[in-house]
Amino acid sequence: MKISLPSGKSLSVSPDISILESLEREGIYLTSSCGGKGTCGKCKVVLRSGSAKVYSTIKLTQEEIRKGYALACQTFPEGDLSIEIPKESVLTLEGRVAVGMAKDLRAFINSIGVKMEPPTERIVLKLPPPSLNDNISDLERLKREIFARGLGCLRVPFRFLTNLADTVRKKDWQITLCVIEDAGCYEITNIFPGNRKSPRYGIAIDIGTTTIVVYLVDLIDGTLIDIASTYNSQIRFGDDVITRIVHAVEHKALRSLNKAVITDINIMLGLLRKNHRISTDSIDNIVVAGNTTMTHLFLGLDPRAIREEPYIPTANSLPLAFAGELGIKVNPNTPVHIFPCVASYVGGDIVSGILASRIHKRQELCLFIDIGTNGEIVLGNSEWLVAVACSAGPCFEGSGIKHGMRATEGAIEDVRIDPITLEPAIKVIGNGAPTGICGSGMIDLVAEMFLRGVLNQKGRLQKGGSRMVREGEDGLEFVVYSENGRDIVLIEPDIENIIRAKAAIYAGFSILLKEVGYTFKDVHKVYIAGGFGKFLDVDKAVILGMLPDIPREKFEFLGNTSILGAYLSLLSRKMREEAEEIARKMTYLELSVSRSFMEEYVSGLFIPHTNIEAFPTVKKLLNQVKS
Repeated sequence: MKISLPSGKSLSVSPDISILESLEREGIYLTSSCGGKGTCGKCKVVLRSGSAKVYSTIKLTQEEIRKGYALACQTFPEGDLSIEIPKESVLTLEGRVAVGMAKDLRAFINSIGVKMEPPTERIVLKLPPPSLNDNISDLERLKREIFARGLGCLRVPFRFLTNLADTVRKKDWQITLCVIEDAGCYEITNIFPGNRKSPRYGIAIDIGTTTIVVYLVDLIDGTLIDIASTYNSQIRFGDDVITRIVHAVEHKALRSLNKAVITDINIMLGLLRKNHRISTDSIDNIVVAGNTTMTHLFLGLDPRAIREEPYIPTANSLPLAFAGELGIKVNPNTPVHIFPCVASYVGGDIVSGILASRIHKRQELCLFIDIGTNGEIVLGNSEWLVAVACSAGPCFEGSGIKHGMRATEGAIEDVRIDPITLEPAIKVIGNGAPTGICGSGMIDLVAEMFLRGVLNQKGRLQKGGSRMVREGEDGLEFVVYSENGRDIVLIEPDIENIIRAKAAIYAGFSILLKEVGYTFKDVHKVYIAGGFGKFLDVDKAVILGMLPDIPREKFEFLGNTSILGAYLSLLSRKMREEAEEIARKMTYLELSVSRSFMEEYVSGLFIPHTNIEAFPTVKKLLNQVKS
């Protein structure tokens, strides 16, 4: 039994394995936001000939069914099949590895008064050769010299003893020790013959749910040499952390998820090393930051308890690991430091973000938010920190939205609606024909529709106002784009998903402030982190009711603070200690059991909110539009 593709390629298949899984086994990946559950409707294929058992068509229109469309995850071959894969179904990873220079970060280090003192260092020693009068062992000779240098506590792992005799004699008793300070003691991480004081490099890694970013850093002067980034290949197992946890558990696929992220990292490291002709022995240290689930999957730890009440991770504070243990293709003895997590849904990426934002050093009250699937929010200052995670869902990444997609080429990222014609003008990433709409485009569109009266406060489309509102198979829909037989629409269930996501984020803000006895007026600054924040139109997000209606100058975009905090920790022992202290002092509030959160959440299921007085500039804008 086989599946034939238009390219001429054929795949051997089994009747008990879905088309989606059969394609994945051959390295052909379709968008599957739900992880193959049949609920996202993204993995569409066209059945051209042959017989197949289709278990669900719930996400397909009658027109699509008539044309032979099927969901790959819900379709099982009953004989030889010929299929076609539409462009929009293919998992988009254009520009899979993007490498480029970034701004000089040393100015930032200087501005916050960070002393360049990496946790790892190289020490060149000239040992006195043994004699009949000085006949102590090679190890004791090494320790004696280290003690004379004032290092005191030194751990020498057993793995270095097997080659120690050859190493110390190879360059006439001159050696270079690579050491890392850990728990108040120095530990040898590598021993090289001769003088290998330089070059010295470090690797900072941000493992995001959607993207992975790698910094190559010169540990001698702190220069950011280069950057590599890629989509996290775990996307093929689901868009959000919960879907991936379920996939890891139900499909016994923890190893596959772990291998996906390790492979991504190794590809980028290989590219960076090749481009800059760097030996693996020159890499002294690796620092990794990620949310709690990404950290577990990176380390190969069972994540199942993260999603089950009472939501307990395997570990929050992680011991020092080594590259060889994790499968990272550098010198196997290279230490890997993982940022500490706080709770199941507040991870090392947030600790790293707070470190980079310096909130923990400020006297003023500040808010920090990383807008994503979980919507992690931190409130505090130099005295205290409190965190929550409000499950916003993955709709801003395109999941659960009929024509939703991530912010890749072909995504509609900006929408304006003409106040007279009520027709949309769009901006597309890559300036080509659109294939879908990403998170920033969704926020723009819903806010614009509300302002222009196309959408009411409850998020319902209004008939008769705009010709772009029409009746579709899923109810009323707004046509964002229509050309060459392809329509991109936003349907009412899409709008409901977006409103639920924004309501969760705003409720998280509100409850966090109420729990500690403050209001939005008391907040000095709101720091927005993450790649999504970079493209966010604050005014539109306020109109939607996702962000609080406070003076716009209080909002500040920080970009990827997770990688920035990892960079700081790579270059400074003090920064690493601060990160540990941030994780220890941060209090986590569990919103899933809070009645107040649910009440606030329900109040936010309107645009912008049931309490319009909390959004004075939006109220004023609406009055201006009406007049």
